[in-house]
Amino acid sequence: MSSVWLITGCSSGIGRELARAALEAGHRVVLTARDPSRLADLAAAHKGRALALGLDVTDAAQVSRAAHEAERRFGRIDVLVNNAGYGYLAAIEEGEDAELRALFETNFFGLVAMIKAVLPGMRARQSGPVINVSSMAGLVANPGTGYYSASKFAVEGLTEALSRELAPFGIRVTAIEPGPFRTDWAGRSMRRTRTPIEAYAGTVGARISMIEGLDGKQSGDPRRAALAILRVAELPDPPLHLLLGPDVLDAFRAKLADLERSIGEWEPVSRDMGFRDP
Repeated sequence: MSSVWLITGCSSGIGRELARAALEAGHRVVLTARDPSRLADLAAAHKGRALALGLDVTDAAQVSRAAHEAERRFGRIDVLVNNAGYGYLAAIEEGEDAELRALFETNFFGLVAMIKAVLPGMRARQSGPVINVSSMAGLVANPGTGYYSASKFAVEGLTEALSRELAPFGIRVTAIEPGPFRTDWAGRSMRRTRTPIEAYAGTVGARISMIEGLDGKQSGDPRRAALAILRVAELPDPPLHLLLGPDVLDAFRAKLADLERSIGEWEPVSRDMGFRDP
């Protein structure tokens, strides 16, 4: 059946491929990007079923207007996909306050604003998936992407709590955790510290160089990610987490194994925390 999708960050990468896949599947799609001219071709190819809107998720008025226009045009929003976001490369000590706040405004607070704008309609209809595009970095943190990870760890925590809050209303929530995909994340859209510290050149700097060198060479196909997300949106009982790509799968399994070992080693201390009688 045809559903109404609202997808943020459709100008390129996974967001654009997801919008294309949803339209090809016969759905109606509200395409959004800060520059709506980059959506004109998709909208023109699917007249009547595509609505292209300018949307900066950090602008409360634009968020409200996008939700209102979607409902005015199509009558409802069945599926919300929070895909807008970008990366920032810096050692923790190198992080610039203005950049950090801007990062969280887009990656976290913008996502929150979209959810709050769409939920009243979903609750009234007692249905609708909310899909938050997180990242491999939302599960495993590494040097140079610590602040990006922090923004995505926040998305992970919010997604888990939201899934439990919305379950009684029949609304499903999923976090998508892509590994390296061939998108603009490591290239055009990436932001970098302007105040590098030489002491980190061999560690953080080396990893940042590795990330930059991957641009355009990542193994992940955004089209395949889009088709996986499309499948999840159609499930009556979707997973809370969907890891996309062997890199994230292997890295998270290694993290879980390390965590399990640490928990086992320190279990006696963890359990021995009660008051003792004098």
